[in-house]
Amino acid sequence: MNQNFQQVKDKMQDWKTARQTVQTWQQRGEEVVFTNGCFDLLHYGHVYYLAEAASLGNRLIVGLNGDASIQRLKGEHRPIKEQLSREHVLASLAFVDLVVVFEQDTPLDLISLLLPDILVKGGDWQPKDIVGSDVVMEHGGVVKSLAFIEGYSTTRLEQKILKSQ
Repeated sequence: MNQNFQQVKDKMQDWKTARQTVQTWQQRGEEVVFTNGCFDLLHYGHVYYLAEAASLGNRLIVGLNGDASIQRLKGEHRPIKEQLSREHVLASLAFVDLVVVFEQDTPLDLISLLLPDILVKGGDWQPKDIVGSDVVMEHGGVVKSLAFIEGYSTTRLEQKILKSQ
């Protein structure tokens, strides 16, 4: 297998392995940042946001909604790209250190397991409303809401594609 592809695959971990990885990073004194989302059609707004999230600490974990989770949240027409594609694309970004899929409607259980040092979401979320904020703050962590880049959304891209047909 291609070495670069193997490095990407190594960033995609199950919950148990991810917990061990996070514990190792934290024991070395590295600050772990967590964010989550569907990342269905990766666009400029996503990349900007993820790069900014990564800059807040030493390691960035992306909790990725699984296909069934996205269908419940967004409707039967979503996701546009299946989970494996979304995982690989995210894991191929240099500033993403780990991608962990969750099938629940929210990442609360995953956040409670990983206990990141910093929890972030896009600017359309107030820190107090971010799922898992209470868990992270109870463990001495920080919760931040990052700037939202206007004009970029998967829904907008989806509508543009549909109109062009």
